[in-house]
Amino acid sequence: MDKVVATAAEAVADVPEGASLAVGGFGLSGVPNVLIGALYERGVSGLSVVSNNCGAMETGLAVLLAAGRIARVTGSYIGANKEFARQYLAGELEVELIPQGTLAERLRAGGAGIPAFYTPAGVGTQVADGGLPWRYDGQGGVALASPPKEVREFDGTEYVLERGIRTDFALVRAAKGDRHGNLVFNKSTRNFNPLAAMAGRVTIAEVEELVEPGQIDPDAVHLPGIFVQRVVALTPEQTGDKKIEQRTVSS
Repeated sequence: MDKVVATAAEAVADVPEGASLAVGGFGLSGVPNVLIGALYERGVSGLSVVSNNCGAMETGLAVLLAAGRIARVTGSYIGANKEFARQYLAGELEVELIPQGTLAERLRAGGAGIPAFYTPAGVGTQVADGGLPWRYDGQGGVALASPPKEVREFDGTEYVLERGIRTDFALVRAAKGDRHGNLVFNKSTRNFNPLAAMAGRVTIAEVEELVEPGQIDPDAVHLPGIFVQRVVALTPEQTGDKKIEQRTVSS
C-alpha cells in the first residue's frame, strides 16, 4: 500500500511518447510544477494534455509547451499565454476548447466510470453545432474543426451530449498526502486537482507534506487514495517555490 516514490524523475519514468495527461492547477495555483519539470527533463513529446489552462508566466505546462513537447490541448482558457496563441494560430498545436464547467464534469465523469452525460452548456453554439477550430493551417484557414454533437431535449430544454475524459496519466499537487495516496488540498489549490486525479489511469501526486497513514482525519480527505498510484514528497525548497501571477499591494 506504500505508494511513495523516491523522486519525481522515477515517478514519471514510464510516461511514453504521445501519452495523454490530465494536469491539475488553475493559473499558478496548485500546479504540479515538480512533476512537469521531471517530465521535461525526460524529453518525451507528442503529449496530449487535458488541463484548464496551459501554464502561465513560463511555468507549469508552459515549460513543455515552449519546448514543443505538446501536440494537443484540451482546456478552457488560453488567456495571456502568447506562445500558446502563436502555436495554435500557426497550426502547430491542436486545441479543443471546452466550457470550464463542462471540462470539470468530463474529468469527473471519466473518473467515476460515466462514459457520457448531457449538459445545457454550449447548446446553440459551435460547442454543440460543431465548427470550432481545433487546428489552423497556418495561413488563417481552419485545417480541422470540431464535429457536431448530439443534442437531445429533456422536459422542454435542450442538452448536448459530452463524453467523459480518461487519460493515460494524471499529474496533481496536494498540500498533504499519506503513503496510501489520500490527499488534502489547500483552499484554491483544490481547483481541478481532484478531477484530474480521478481521470488518470495512473495518477502521480506531488505533496508538500507527507504523513503516515492514519494521520489524516478520514473526514478531511479531499481525494481518496484509490485514485492515486504514486506519491512524491517535495523538499522544503520545492514546496516554497510559489510564484504570484498578479501582485497587488496597497499604496
